[in-house]
Amino acid sequence: MPRPLHRGVSGIRVSGNSNDFWDAEVKDKTEKEESDRNHSSSQSFLSLRSPFRLFFQDNSPPKYGVTENGFTSDPFGGGTPRSRHRLTMLFLKLSLVVIVILALTGSFWWTISISTSSRGHIFRGYRRLQEQLVSDLWDIGELSLGPSRLKEIEFCSEEFENYIPCFNVSENVALGYSDGNEYDRLCGHGSRKSCLVLPPVNYKIPLRWPTGKEVIWVANVKITGQEVFSSGSLTKRMMMLEEDQISFRSASLMFDGVEDYSHQIAEMIGLRNESNFIQAGVRTILDIGCGYGSFGAHLFSKQLLTMCIANYESSGSQVQLTLERGLPAMIGSFNSKQLPYPSLSFDMLHCARCGVDWDKNDGIFLIEADRVLKPGGYFVWTSPLTNVHTFLRDKEKQKRWNFVRDFAENLCWELISQQDETVVWKKTNTKSCYSSRKPGSCPPICSKGQDAESPYYRPLQNCIGGTNSRRWVPIEERATWPFRSNLNKNELELYGLHSEELVVDTANYKTAVRNYWSLLSPLIFSDHPKRPGDEDPSPPYNMFRNVLDMNARYGGFNAALLEAGKSVWVMNVVPTTGPNYLPLVLDRGYIGVSHNWCEAFPTYPRTYDMVHADGLLSLETSQYRRCTMLDLFTEIDRLLRPEGWVIIHDKAPLIESARALTVQLKWDARVIEIESNSDERLLICQKPFFKRQATS
Repeated sequence: MPRPLHRGVSGIRVSGNSNDFWDAEVKDKTEKEESDRNHSSSQSFLSLRSPFRLFFQDNSPPKYGVTENGFTSDPFGGGTPRSRHRLTMLFLKLSLVVIVILALTGSFWWTISISTSSRGHIFRGYRRLQEQLVSDLWDIGELSLGPSRLKEIEFCSEEFENYIPCFNVSENVALGYSDGNEYDRLCGHGSRKSCLVLPPVNYKIPLRWPTGKEVIWVANVKITGQEVFSSGSLTKRMMMLEEDQISFRSASLMFDGVEDYSHQIAEMIGLRNESNFIQAGVRTILDIGCGYGSFGAHLFSKQLLTMCIANYESSGSQVQLTLERGLPAMIGSFNSKQLPYPSLSFDMLHCARCGVDWDKNDGIFLIEADRVLKPGGYFVWTSPLTNVHTFLRDKEKQKRWNFVRDFAENLCWELISQQDETVVWKKTNTKSCYSSRKPGSCPPICSKGQDAESPYYRPLQNCIGGTNSRRWVPIEERATWPFRSNLNKNELELYGLHSEELVVDTANYKTAVRNYWSLLSPLIFSDHPKRPGDEDPSPPYNMFRNVLDMNARYGGFNAALLEAGKSVWVMNVVPTTGPNYLPLVLDRGYIGVSHNWCEAFPTYPRTYDMVHADGLLSLETSQYRRCTMLDLFTEIDRLLRPEGWVIIHDKAPLIESARALTVQLKWDARVIEIESNSDERLLICQKPFFKRQATS
């Protein structure tokens, strides 16, 4: 169990106990008395008191016993103190000469045994160590300047309340981007602001689940009354403005409820209802242009995990409102770049009036949809364009529909059902379908060079991806949820892992989750003041709704939280600077994304209740850094909700550097020792709720 790290001089831990020390004194006194009667006993005592005595023993009686003050007489000396001093210095000089000779000889033989290529490798490693040393010394120099240098970071102005670096539409337009590309992510130098983002004036802490999933505070998001009532996607319209709250309804007098809609999709697939999606192999869903997340909110109760993606919007953002409800979402688009997900990631793709023109740009958006869809997965499209009665009267719509239908057939998608405005396709289970197409059919199959397993915002490819992956397994052949999270030995070999590695990882995070909750429960329910009108929930439930795991590895933290019965979802982030286990994370039935932490995460401020980073600082400092630790922590502050928590587990020196930075961020921070590992520490932080003063 971790314990608080005490600062200052707190005494020295002595191994053993006071009785052992007392017994040693009694023994010394007894031996001293016996030495006057029997010189032979002093020889054995001397062999214990002086380590050098073992190297200079002879068979003659000892000349030196124990003096009156309790110390042994000099075993080397044989005369005056000066002669004993000379003998000692001579011995030390000879020892030093022998050590130097041995070191030079070993260095010589090691040097001549190194090949030319090895020398180059070592030189590059040495240069890298030099660069890292300079960087570390710079950090140490900043810390050594003390509080005078570590000034608190100022708050951003009001215009940056919903600030997202890398998304600046006006700047992109000025640079010449158009045709939807102005909404693309563009991270360059100077895209970050070195200030702390404050919440809006009337911001309130979100309501706890499950209430917070259906009701949010209107002041917490940027939206106008007109945007609330304006037409849009199917799920976007299922909301009502009630004084200072927005409520989301699963049923409406004007529109069929999302429950009926989900039930219709299940029946079109051949299932009894949406509760049977899991039995059909569906667990994770990518909801494109998700409205305000009502589709995913309904399916969440069915153990289905829906990731919402939509374009950046400065006001009335689908992503921001979905996140405020505590549901999975991030900014993403089909404009020009591939999504930051591996090939074959999701069991279902859903688009209900999502605003994507699938017939444009020679079907390249459909190709990207196919890339992230697992074999045997489903593509669900709801649009007026698919309504037979509509396009029979409109030749242009009929032409567009015919293109999408024919292109889907070339992608080896089977159209399994069409009702009203909804169409469901099923992706092929076998690769042989592609070779059975007519010669010259488009799009072609990607070559191995084009078919990247986990592209990171790479330009869209005009070829079918994922066919070269070893992970080509139809969803019907995978274990159903929740058994999918525990991959067997053969499945783990696809990712270069042994089953023992996953077992150890899972066990470690189970222990970590127990320790985290034992630390945080007293802080939240005892030290932390209860807000007026709130009832204390029964711990450990509803403490958090979502978690950002900044270095997810195999998804072990996610697995441990679910096994412990925590009602949360985790955004598993796999850094681009480390090993890529994101395909494993997604195949276990979790959601996640690749990301470079020297860039801003594609989401709005105040997104997550908890941020977890295990080993991230070690990973980032081992790379050639384009950013500082302060840049990283400023981004964490932007992503974290007021009164949210940060848990960082890393090496002790890095934790101490991080703790110093929390002063600049105005966080409350505690460092916790780890009894099982003295070289590592935990840093537990809470972001205070700073309110912006209303301007008159």
